[in-house]
Amino acid sequence: MDEQLTVLAARLGERLMQRGEWIATAESCTGGMIAASLTDVAGSSAWFGYGMVSYSNQAKQDLLGVRAATLEAHGAVSEAVVREMAAGARERAGADWAVAVSGIAGPGGGSAAKPVGTVWLAIAGPDGTGRAFVCCFPGDRAAVRSQTVQVALTAMLEALDDQPLLG
Repeated sequence: MDEQLTVLAARLGERLMQRGEWIATAESCTGGMIAASLTDVAGSSAWFGYGMVSYSNQAKQDLLGVRAATLEAHGAVSEAVVREMAAGARERAGADWAVAVSGIAGPGGGSAAKPVGTVWLAIAGPDGTGRAFVCCFPGDRAAVRSQTVQVALTAMLEALDDQPLLG
């Protein structure tokens, strides 16, 4: 893994350990790369237990409880879907936090409305699904996926900073 991703994942793990909290991941376009970056950190089993790769729409429904109606109305790469993915991952894993991503890494699959590089991210925390946002990353498939992991880890750190420590 990229050294910057390892540093971000380690910082996230330290923050979660301080808080006594757990994180889960729900990934589509990254295919488990967020979970891989977290498990590259020694001792991550103390704060990371579940990583769910839901590449197909059926997997999003089966693993994460994303509603078929949401997928049909908005498409897999949408705010509505990543919000449901994050909430489903958090609930099914019994985690305090979850981060979800769904996007178009390319080289094909894009459209005028959702070009290659479009990625939606969402975070679910102890108070439910919080932040959701879209990015449009430049570069090839590897670049889009790597940037997605970096932004997901950074967004999780920012979300933890907005929450007070437990206890």
